[in-house]
Amino acid sequence: MEYFFSKILSAGFEDSISRVVECLKTEGFGIVSEIDMQAKIKEKLNKDIRKYRILGACNPSFAYMALQSEEKIGVMLPCNVVVIDRENGTTEVAAVDPMASMMAIQNPDLANIAFQVTEKLKSVVNKL
Repeated sequence: MEYFFSKILSAGFEDSISRVVECLKTEGFGIVSEIDMQAKIKEKLNKDIRKYRILGACNPSFAYMALQSEEKIGVMLPCNVVVIDRENGTTEVAAVDPMASMMAIQNPDLANIAFQVTEKLKSVVNKL
């Protein structure tokens, strides 16, 4: 089972980030964290990598339900979406598959929530 789903966009890096953020909003997600991996790797290791941004997306309603079902679920939140510059005029967007990450937790209530979040994230990626 794949642990993510992705799509290649014919768009620049910053434009792709904006599109992802807007599409996430349409499905009730907000960005709670953003990590510029290119800058962090340069800062910490003095190594160069392509533009790579990790967006921590959270849908408060589903996060609340998940916390009610499984107190320690916060170790798996937020849902990460990555934006990767393919350096050829295209950008890849990949989102975590919550169903894959929740397989380790034996909680039927959580499985239903993960399914719903998966469908919303798939919708985001498909809209891009």
